[in-house]
Amino acid sequence: MKIKYLDFVQQTYDFPQEEFSLDADKLLFHGISMLDLVEQYGSPLKFTYLPKISENIQKARTWFQDAMEELDYEGTYTYCYCTKSSHFSFVLEEVLKNNVSLETSHATDLQLIERLAAKGKLDEHKQIVCNGFKTEAYIEGIARLKSKGYHSLISVLDAESELDKLAAALPEGAPMPIGIRIASEEEPKFEFYTSRLGIGYKNILPLYKNKIAGNKKFSLKMLHFFINTGIRDTAYYWNELLKCLNVYVQLKRMCPELTSFNIGGGFPIKSSLAFDYDYAYIIREIVDQIKRYCDAEGVPVPNIFTEFGSYTVGESGGALFKILGQKKQNDREKWNMINSSFMTNLPDAWALSKRFVLLPLHRWEEEYERVFLGGITCDSDDYYNSEQHVNAIYLPKYSEKKPLYIGFFNTGAYQESLGGFGGYQHCLVPNPKHILIRKNEKGDIETSVFAQEQKPEVFLDLLGY
Repeated sequence: MKIKYLDFVQQTYDFPQEEFSLDADKLLFHGISMLDLVEQYGSPLKFTYLPKISENIQKARTWFQDAMEELDYEGTYTYCYCTKSSHFSFVLEEVLKNNVSLETSHATDLQLIERLAAKGKLDEHKQIVCNGFKTEAYIEGIARLKSKGYHSLISVLDAESELDKLAAALPEGAPMPIGIRIASEEEPKFEFYTSRLGIGYKNILPLYKNKIAGNKKFSLKMLHFFINTGIRDTAYYWNELLKCLNVYVQLKRMCPELTSFNIGGGFPIKSSLAFDYDYAYIIREIVDQIKRYCDAEGVPVPNIFTEFGSYTVGESGGALFKILGQKKQNDREKWNMINSSFMTNLPDAWALSKRFVLLPLHRWEEEYERVFLGGITCDSDDYYNSEQHVNAIYLPKYSEKKPLYIGFFNTGAYQESLGGFGGYQHCLVPNPKHILIRKNEKGDIETSVFAQEQKPEVFLDLLGY
């Protein structure tokens, strides 16, 4: 009978995989021993493997380029990174190495862009797509960048009222490129029918006719289509895409300067070793649907923009923990307690029941058992109880005499911002040490500390003590 943890994984999934493999019984992530990282830096530990960011950007570009060449698509493709997924400087600097455009969602994003420009990381020619509901500060920031020569900046209207506010704030000069975000219909399972974001289908053409056409302040360049659940091969997604293409065609006939169609909503990322998503197929279908619709209607195909956040940065991140001990609460339930908190470090795990790739860092040749994972806070929600495609967690058997370290992978999007990196944490559990993993010009791995573990004094100062 096969009872080793390695046997369990190989019977359940295809293993090894592109990014996961073994060296004896030690887990390798992109060829890097995770146990060695823990032995060098301690745990709990967070890391960002920066080469994965560039790798995913280049993969998406290749898929779109291949699809466009195969289908004789005459438009261009622009990759945008959604800054809200991770605002860290090391992420943005890695992203910008690939000459991508940026998508923003708040006024502070524009100050971030100005600081990157001051460091020589981007210039005023960078394409910037400003999404989100526009506060006064956001509109002021857009006008400020416009006055500094950022003529490639596109402000996407989220509400009709933004147009008048932008007109009042903008300096004199060339027309401001703008876009319109469509308020798409949500899936039937949602509590509401139409997205709160964007402008309703029936209001878009009147808005153009009454306020944008002939307005010397603006030039409509982009129609923005966003699906909350992301790009998936479902009847719902394809139906919404065709509805938005219908709006594009009608607008294009009235507005020749409309040249871009922005496919908001990102790609899924691997949340299990059983993950299966054909990116190249989906991209080809999107390009084909757009081309077929436009050809049938006799209008030029648009330039395609995408906004990928989680896809860009999610698979670069990980969190490593030690099992402090095991509690047996009854005859069947064993709780392995990690040396940190899920609510602090992986807030999506408890808030949205999101699952990440979970694997032990070593002891793959030993027997396994079913367990639950608990954080060290006194909150009943601080736990992790299943994997994405297996309604349970299996790990090498706990032993007081043998340490056990585990890793959660593909955690690089949103977890730090939602968890409140560097701020006041739930139950005063500190942010762990965060390290960066790079490749030098020779291709050798280099690591460095971005942030040390949070100190108690930080909490006390924040709380007024």
